[in-house]
Amino acid sequence: MADEEIRHLVRIMNTDLQGSQPVMYALTGIRGVGLRTARIIIDNTGIDPKAVIGYLPDEDVSKLDTAITEFETNVPTWMLNRQMDPITGDDKHLLGQDIIMTFREDINNLKKVRAYRGLRHERGLKCRGQRTKSTGRRGSTIGVSKKK
Repeated sequence: MADEEIRHLVRIMNTDLQGSQPVMYALTGIRGVGLRTARIIIDNTGIDPKAVIGYLPDEDVSKLDTAITEFETNVPTWMLNRQMDPITGDDKHLLGQDIIMTFREDINNLKKVRAYRGLRHERGLKCRGQRTKSTGRRGSTIGVSKKK
């Protein structure tokens, strides 16, 4: 291990991961992969979770990549982060850029349908039932200004 050169960036799922971290914690750098998900992926591949990801050979990195893409087939549906997709009705586990795109799409759909939450998003107000009388005062201020 001393004669091997460490890779400082390891690319998995179109994401650059820090090569100096253990595999378990490096995988959490991918959107949609937390510690529990990372542990399941590592157990499916048989890689040591404490091994530094920068020293892993290319075969193990490709094993991790395929295990991440096949994650939704290896776990129960309650562990997936997109159950009963409103459009297709499928159970999915979104990863990487797909999470951001789907989230943005959902908000745009709420705006298009003119749902209450969509209107709150349009106006830049809180939409989960929080108080707005005394908090959330950012952006353009309306009201009394101090005399100079």
